[in-house]
Amino acid sequence: MPTDHTGERPAPRSARASIAAAISTSLEWYDFFIYSTAAALVFNVTFFATDSTVVSALNSFATVAVGFIARPIGGILAGQLGDRYGRKPVLVGAVCLMAVATFLIGCVPNTQAVWLAPTLLVILRICQGLAVGGQWGGAVLIATENAPAHLRGFYGSFAQLGVPIGLVLGNVAFLLATGLSSSDAFLSWVWRVPFWISLVMLPVAFAIHRFLEETPEFKAVAAKIAQTPEVQRSPMLDVIRRNPGTILMAAGANTIGIVFFYIMITGSVQFVTTYLDVARSTVLTWILISCVVMVPLVPAFGWLSDRVGRKLVFAIGSAAMMIWAIPMWLLIGSSSPTSIWPFAVAVLVGVVAMALQTGTQGTLFAELFPPEIRFSGASLGYQISAIVGGFAPFVMVAIINGNPDNAWRVGLFLTLLAAASLLCLYVIVKKRYHGDFDSQVSAGVDDDAQPQAQPVR
Repeated sequence: MPTDHTGERPAPRSARASIAAAISTSLEWYDFFIYSTAAALVFNVTFFATDSTVVSALNSFATVAVGFIARPIGGILAGQLGDRYGRKPVLVGAVCLMAVATFLIGCVPNTQAVWLAPTLLVILRICQGLAVGGQWGGAVLIATENAPAHLRGFYGSFAQLGVPIGLVLGNVAFLLATGLSSSDAFLSWVWRVPFWISLVMLPVAFAIHRFLEETPEFKAVAAKIAQTPEVQRSPMLDVIRRNPGTILMAAGANTIGIVFFYIMITGSVQFVTTYLDVARSTVLTWILISCVVMVPLVPAFGWLSDRVGRKLVFAIGSAAMMIWAIPMWLLIGSSSPTSIWPFAVAVLVGVVAMALQTGTQGTLFAELFPPEIRFSGASLGYQISAIVGGFAPFVMVAIINGNPDNAWRVGLFLTLLAAASLLCLYVIVKKRYHGDFDSQVSAGVDDDAQPQAQPVR
């Protein structure tokens, strides 16, 4: 593991913070992702069963989207608290909320009251969305603000490791659940076990609270606030007032990564199991393998961003997804129970493209905003893009509309989103390097310079 030779940050503290971020995000994303997997494999044939597979899938995936709608709200609340009271307490609170909500999803009863289970699922999914909305910013800032300047990309990428690791854990849980039970038992109660496991997050939250320090950047901001207690400010309103363009362009640049990800790891599972009769275990196995491949790529690309720049690596990721989107879905559409290799190639190449963005995303977003409004700005930009991502499987089902021959249209949809992402990133680069993006952005930080706190307003 790289060490700090500048003396700016003690290497043990950087390592401890990045490991805590990786563990907390892995468990958090495990909880968030297993809901999507259950929506693709279970809820559409249990709680939302109808005479139409399309309607059942749409209803099931609609509850997935609810969690994404709640994520910006969680980001707003967490940003307000995180910029006022610290990164660590917000992270701990988000981990606890996610653990309890996910456990309770596993307890939702099968009942004759057809409205009860969907209602409970929606409420608990909203809680999951609030938790993820708060957790992401806390984990990213814990990792990046404790890192040395020349290794922020590398250490910051550990918070992003939660995405592939959470998926690996979630797919292992469902592979075991499907492999060790009959189909009837799985649909009846075994699917609940992966949700009950989430209570392991509570001891993790305690460990973070007990052993992790607050970040130096926030300590500096808190000291300034203490010196000027008469100044009342709202970090969220402040960042919206000072940096509206940065928030919107960051969200636009990030949208393709989230949509690509959820269509590939959730939508494709529903597509090949429903329309192509591929076994659930086979599909989940290849999703699992692709996520294992992604794990070392995330810190590798984070390290690369320390060498060549965050925006360049991020842009290459958007371009790669744009180029691969249509071929990927042509391959997925040509898969079959006896020929799974097209699906395997599609997802394996897809995760490489995604990892280019995932490895740089957290640090890039953090560096777009000064420390006193960083939690609010980074969280809001990221979570706005998550709303679109949450509807991605829903949109995929609508585009295909029951006809597997329409799979290529999903690829075209992704190609257009990737082009929009590159345009938003171009605006960020052009404005931040050649003029004012917003009235205060030019006084913020650059992705190749150590961030400096602005006066508290």
